Amino acid sequence: MSDLKRGLGVDVLQAAHQRLALVFDRFPKIYVSFSGGKDSSVLLHLAIAEARARKRRIGVLFIDLEAQYRLTIEHVRESFAADADVIEPYWVALPIHLRNAVSQFQPFWVCWDPEREADWVRKPDKLSITDPRRIPFFRHAMEFEEFVAEFGHWYGDGKPTCCLVGIRSDESLNRWRAVASAGTTRFEGYKWTTWKLGAVFNAYPIYDWRTRDIWIYNARTDAPYNRLYDRFYQAGLTIHQMRICQPYGDDQRKGLWLFHIVEPDTWARVLARVNGANQGALYARESGNILGVLKITKPEGHSWQSFAELILDSLPPRLREHFHNKIATFIHWYAARGYANGIPDEADPKEEASKRAPSWRRVCKALLRNDYWCKGLSFTQQTSGNTSYDKYLKIMRKRRGKWRIYESRD
Repeated sequence: MSDLKRGLGVDVLQAAHQRLALVFDRFPKIYVSFSGGKDSSVLLHLAIAEARARKRRIGVLFIDLEAQYRLTIEHVRESFAADADVIEPYWVALPIHLRNAVSQFQPFWVCWDPEREADWVRKPDKLSITDPRRIPFFRHAMEFEEFVAEFGHWYGDGKPTCCLVGIRSDESLNRWRAVASAGTTRFEGYKWTTWKLGAVFNAYPIYDWRTRDIWIYNARTDAPYNRLYDRFYQAGLTIHQMRICQPYGDDQRKGLWLFHIVEPDTWARVLARVNGANQGALYARESGNILGVLKITKPEGHSWQSFAELILDSLPPRLREHFHNKIATFIHWYAARGYANGIPDEADPKEEASKRAPSWRRVCKALLRNDYWCKGLSFTQQTSGNTSYDKYLKIMRKRRGKWRIYESRD
């Protein structure tokens, strides 16, 4: 592992300046993907300094997810105002399709849904884009990931375009993979870039920064930052535990308990807007069966398979069919790999945890976790737009009949 990290002979700040200089040399169109968090805020400061020195303007994309902290919105508003001479602002407040991991009855929700306007957590900011006609490619209830990808293609208008992204490989395994994955097409071979769509590349100028580097930069430059982090510190979080992304996702929900402590007024509106938010706040950090965290147990008299069937029978019909499709594919895949008579009820816990052994206990954990995409069963996220998803359902009904797994049950 030691040869995976190699020193460059400069500190991380110098390296970031060098990478940004290269981006500005090579790309006529540049924009920053801005979330209002600590990492993207530092990257925005660095990019604006480079743009101002070169007398250039850059785009700044902020996707407003509605049910967010008030302090984040204040920070975004201040950031847009402070550098209005340099940035082309794209504060997007349109109906976007988002994951909701704290509810089995509403596994997704749509921010800024016009049909729920009376329940909106707040009104859109006056700087924001609320008319979908201003974003020609926009489709109602687009996936967040789809919007991000298509925005760069549209913004670039066919010119070489770079999206500056403030992720750090130190933050999580998924973020490390986003930068370091083998086989990824890169701009001129630079390891801190990835190709996205058409003439659009992502660049990660601060990918090798550590959390402490972010706060050292803020302290030494007195750069504006999201004051929400001060509240997190007062709540007892370490600098490594602080997250501000929308807190209803599969991984992010464990921080939901903070919302009612940090911003009780906002939390009151969130409860009426996002199904399951209160349950998530109460139980997301608890281990056990409520949300399938860490060790789970089965009811007396049940096998893991019968417990899975019990959970499935309790789900809403559409969600039950979704999980039937995933589980059927999981069982069928292993049938050709040594489990022709079906998967076992349980396997070695370490083998299950590393996803090397199938079992009904793994299935139960995915169901209890409300793991919609069944990542715990080795699936990846798929497009969930209505048209493509309906086609997927029809295909899976035929396959289940052929495999004789959950056939004609929904």
